Amino acid sequence: MSLLVFLAVVVGLGFFFIGLYNGLVTARNAYKNAFAQIDVQLTRRYDLIPNLVEVAKGYMKHERETLEAVIQARNSAVSGLSAAKSSPGEAASMQQLAGADNAVTQALGRLFALSEAYPDLKANQNMMQLSEELTSTENKVAFARQAYNDAVMGYNNRREQFPGSLVAGLFGFAAAELLKIEADAKREAPKVAFT
Repeated sequence: MSLLVFLAVVVGLGFFFIGLYNGLVTARNAYKNAFAQIDVQLTRRYDLIPNLVEVAKGYMKHERETLEAVIQARNSAVSGLSAAKSSPGEAASMQQLAGADNAVTQALGRLFALSEAYPDLKANQNMMQLSEELTSTENKVAFARQAYNDAVMGYNNRREQFPGSLVAGLFGFAAAELLKIEADAKREAPKVAFT
């Protein structure tokens, strides 16, 4: 009889730890999926930028440095996104992506500020459409970032709470990094207004 009780306890503990392990795997996959949504939106954002620059080129012939800065920031951000895709949640890749994306936001802000001096550019239908799509994409990026950060928080909570911390340590579940925006001003989507 005591052997049956012992076996029942061992089996019960086995199922308990399997449940903890599977919960950690599910949470890790959830934040990776949430990052994939960020990837989709940032890729769309970065794909819109060359079109925006092409439209602006014809009007802003004297602003070559700004246009080149936007393209350079975009290319750097695409590289950062590519690195982050290979290891979502890793601290270094999330920081690199956040820094590169902040550079894109700043470069676009300068482009839109300069475009105010070109009334024909502001009135261009392609420019207005691209600006509207970019603003919409910025909002989608913000929602995707929030979903990712929520998933990371859920995962990190599971791996840090007892007894999940035992399973996480035993099987090497590393902490995931939030995708942070450094300054409050950078937390807002760029203001795009063509009147």
